[in-house]
Amino acid sequence: MAINAVLLAVIIMLGLSLARVHVVLSLLIGALAGGLIAGLGITDTLNAFQEGIRNGAQIALSYALLGAFAVAIAHSGLPQSLAGSVIKRIDAGGTSGMIKYMLFAGLITMSCFSQNLIPIHIAFIPLLVPPLLLAFNRMHIDRRLIACLLTFGLVTTYMFIPYGFGDIYLNQIMLKNVGEAGIDITNISVVKAMGIPALGMLIGLLVAVFISYRKPRAYQQIAIDQQAHDAVVEGDALSKTAAGAQSQSKLKTLVALAAIVTAFVVQLYTDSLLLGSMFGFGVFMATGVVKWRDADGVFNDGIKLMAMIGFIMITAQGFAEVMKATGEIAPLIDGATNLFAGNKAIAAFVMLGIGLVVTMGIGSSFSTIPIIAAIYVPLCISLGFSPLATVAIIGTAGALGDAGSPASDSTLGPTSGLNIDGQHDHIKDSVIPTFIHYNIPLLIFGWIAAMVL
Repeated sequence: MAINAVLLAVIIMLGLSLARVHVVLSLLIGALAGGLIAGLGITDTLNAFQEGIRNGAQIALSYALLGAFAVAIAHSGLPQSLAGSVIKRIDAGGTSGMIKYMLFAGLITMSCFSQNLIPIHIAFIPLLVPPLLLAFNRMHIDRRLIACLLTFGLVTTYMFIPYGFGDIYLNQIMLKNVGEAGIDITNISVVKAMGIPALGMLIGLLVAVFISYRKPRAYQQIAIDQQAHDAVVEGDALSKTAAGAQSQSKLKTLVALAAIVTAFVVQLYTDSLLLGSMFGFGVFMATGVVKWRDADGVFNDGIKLMAMIGFIMITAQGFAEVMKATGEIAPLIDGATNLFAGNKAIAAFVMLGIGLVVTMGIGSSFSTIPIIAAIYVPLCISLGFSPLATVAIIGTAGALGDAGSPASDSTLGPTSGLNIDGQHDHIKDSVIPTFIHYNIPLLIFGWIAAMVL
């Protein structure tokens, strides 16, 4: 029996990704293999791939502008000011349990805001976390818990709240691809669809905080921890040595807050994250916080920050378009329907499990959706899942594996801040803890959502 071209293309793409071949190359090779095996020929395969890339261009541009906005916020000194404020409170108040839990709440809030209200993604972590390591050490906080706190905010908010990166994931990517695959998305509430999976993420967080990493853990006092701590405190002190310096620091903070509000309001009014980011960046330039001569460098740094994610996303759109062009999705769906024999419970679990593997291989949940939506929507329709349950399955399958993937920003970001002194291993202290506490409950609660919605 001939091997299905779509199935083989996904296997090749996953195998190459897991073998640490760059994700963009893995997607391109997988798409070419699938197109050629299906008999499209090199020209038609490349044409389909390029059509998919065009469909993903707007998303990639939104990411680039968000990166520029993030760097501009960092340029204003707002994250450093937040770190300095937290450190002063810790230095003044000792190491009480109340301060510890306030610190946890602050880290979760900042990581949540970084996806929706202040869409700077992981850019805040290398600025905010290293100065706090000395405080973590004094309170004997397990850094695996900090990784779980940060990853919770980085993942849960984009998969549940449709603003900022959540707007890109839920509306611009998921609903768009689900609609193109054959489901009427007019009356679908993504918040309702993703509410149960988000609850699973919350339960995983509570387990990490109150059970898994509740016990104290000792770390060595490294000079770089003290240096990062002192740099923020001394920087705050220097800003107060002169009225002009203090006034300038406050002005930059106010401008940063005004830019954030402007970006959020414009996004709500126009339903365009791209315009919101552009107007927010414009506030920094108009007020002189980002000077005209520095604007080019700030913008370039922002593009570099988000460029890789954007490239992966538009390549995934190309991959998905080739899979559609092969004409072999329908036979794959028919075969899968016969295999499941109408058993929705098993089918939902298998689809979620495949999403976990795909996202872990690629390292990007945003790039997983175009690949699986083209296959999952017809399969869900054939098995009798409701439109809301279909959205829940696809949204959860995409998010599964983001926490716990060695190549994901949701684990690389926390490691970049926590391992500044070499005492936080990426795999053992970020990847494995986040995989256990988020992928397992997300798999369970995503399955529940598929069954009850």
